[in-house]
Amino acid sequence: MSKGMYVPKESQPKQGGGGGRARDGEKGGKRKIVAQNKKARHDYAIIDTYEAGMVLTGTEVKSLREGRTSLTDGFVQIDGGEAWLYNAHIPEYHQGSWTNHSARRKRKLLLHREEIDKLASKSQETGHTIVPLALYFKDGRAKAEIALARGKKEYDKRQTLREKQDRREAERTISAIKRRERG
Repeated sequence: MSKGMYVPKESQPKQGGGGGRARDGEKGGKRKIVAQNKKARHDYAIIDTYEAGMVLTGTEVKSLREGRTSLTDGFVQIDGGEAWLYNAHIPEYHQGSWTNHSARRKRKLLLHREEIDKLASKSQETGHTIVPLALYFKDGRAKAEIALARGKKEYDKRQTLREKQDRREAERTISAIKRRERG
């Protein structure tokens, strides 16, 4: 383009990338997953999931961004009308000084009042618990995906593994048949 020449706005190149933000007023954006609790999906039948914000210190956020977090022993409890995440291991920030956090401290989860009340009433039922499924960053803010879950019995775990294996074998045979047809 030469200088001083008029170019319609539609054909001008867009500047910036938008930073992965959602368009048209949607709340969303990209999720950068930091940690997942695969053990929870194996040990529990997930009934309902929720997205919760987290109250963190500065060194916890920096340590999360490094991605060395573990949720395997984590659980959520409702105390005094507030949701708390226990036993989630966020290691100390290696460049932190006296401001460092303790690795397994309890962390407050930010949920709507209706969600907290619903989780509190459902978790009182026999066999139900609240477990963390994932920690991630969404639009630059740390979030936790938590789930209301019911514990699986040993035979349920074996059954889901068997179904998963059967599904995998069926996919293999289908892909083998397709390969033979092509070749």
